Amino acid sequence: MRIGFVGLGVMGRPMADNLVAAGHELSVYRGRTDLEAQVCASAKEVAERSEVVILMVPDTPDVEAALFAPGGAAEGLRPGSLVIDMSSISPTATIGFAQLIEKLGCDYLDAPVSGGEVGARDGTLTIMVGGRADVFERARPIFDVLGKNVTLIGGPGAGQTAKVANQIIVGLTIEAVAEGLLFAERAGADPAVVRQALMGGFASSRVLEVHGERMVNEAFEPGFRLRLHRKDLGLAVQAAAELDLPLPNTAATQQLMNAAIADGDGELDHSALYRTLRREQS
Repeated sequence: MRIGFVGLGVMGRPMADNLVAAGHELSVYRGRTDLEAQVCASAKEVAERSEVVILMVPDTPDVEAALFAPGGAAEGLRPGSLVIDMSSISPTATIGFAQLIEKLGCDYLDAPVSGGEVGARDGTLTIMVGGRADVFERARPIFDVLGKNVTLIGGPGAGQTAKVANQIIVGLTIEAVAEGLLFAERAGADPAVVRQALMGGFASSRVLEVHGERMVNEAFEPGFRLRLHRKDLGLAVQAAAELDLPLPNTAATQQLMNAAIADGDGELDHSALYRTLRREQS
């Protein structure tokens, strides 16, 4: 399949690598381009060369620019083209983007992912999809290369809604693990040993396993940057306000992330919230 890929960052690059390894013909724009692919000068050129255009960029304005700015992908789409946005952005904006793309005679899926750099590299991402069922089936061979847990959530925007829910749960769990391990440390217990003990109990989780180890070792090389998770919790708080829904712990965790970014930790892994809590309590 001829696939265009816009956004070769921490997540996008290994995803593109996997598509090339699966035998797809790639055209790419933005980011590292040292892979077997046609390097294009614009998103428009990517769309002109492709049946399917995948976006993997940081935020809602980046998706809008990649699609609709001068030289954007929308200018190069042909009727029948498919756009798959795998970024994590606003569900409300996503619905509008889908409508604009469909007016061009093209199809649109929102398909944000979870699993971090490791999942992107290993092709084991969780993929949450919004869009029509027939379009989802058309994209299924691509999703099967990139992920292991692929779910059609509902109509346009539903994938982004599921991703916001995911980021609420992950963010609050990271904060909880950080608090628990910091408590253990301050109380005189070895947090590494405490973590190992908890892995066999009801507190066990993937966050405790992976990010708890990062915290214990103070190894915060980014798998998912803290500033991007702060952005996702911002989407959650904004959507909750629109729904008149209180999310007090989400808002508090977003504020803790604000403090981490103010302290210069925005480019670190989101598990670096441990450092922030430690500073706040010192």
